[in-house]
Amino acid sequence: MLTSNQRRIACMAFLVFGCGAFLLVLAEEIFPLERVMNAAQQRYGGNAAAAVRDWSKALELFRSETEEQKLRDINEYFNGKLRFEDDLKTWGQVDYWATPIEALTKGAGDCEDYAIAKYFSLKFLGVPVSRLRIMYVKARIGGSASDVRQAHMVLTYYPSPNAEPMVLDNLVSEIRPASRRPDLTPIFSFNSEGIFAAATREIQPGSGSRLSKWNDVVEKMKAEGLE
Repeated sequence: MLTSNQRRIACMAFLVFGCGAFLLVLAEEIFPLERVMNAAQQRYGGNAAAAVRDWSKALELFRSETEEQKLRDINEYFNGKLRFEDDLKTWGQVDYWATPIEALTKGAGDCEDYAIAKYFSLKFLGVPVSRLRIMYVKARIGGSASDVRQAHMVLTYYPSPNAEPMVLDNLVSEIRPASRRPDLTPIFSFNSEGIFAAATREIQPGSGSRLSKWNDVVEKMKAEGLE
């Protein structure tokens, strides 16, 4: 939904420059900002509307960039905006998957919240979901000699179907190819299309309903006016 100021600008563009400029104005928003702000404020209160506006401005700023630059800027944006905090402290639950708006409103999240926020941001910026996968991994903690591993999630980006994925992580700020992340052992990955086996990269038939928390995130984003 356009604001009154945007409607006025659109009308002026149509009168002065014709239909092409009018359509360009209509295409300016990545998502219906006012509707999403209102829905977020009603659902989450606090600074939810301000969080949505800040996120929208960042997406608009990054929209014309190359995919490579979008990856860097989105990775930096969320690594800077969110402090790492476990779900029990943030949400009072052992395992809670937040939408990007929920995480930004709280200003906090754990590993899957970073990965989810980056995934949807890049999707909104036009990066095909076929190139993006949220990956469940085992992360080695304590250096190369350590045997300690813990569950972790990152976002991976495949420049082409058979390319080595790039890893966007909240623990390591630099985006690195998977070969430079020997501390991570892939288990499986998923995106809006389904679940993928780590070794084969093949989509698993009938896998869409197996990630109930992922489905919950998608439903919450629909209620926020996003999906």
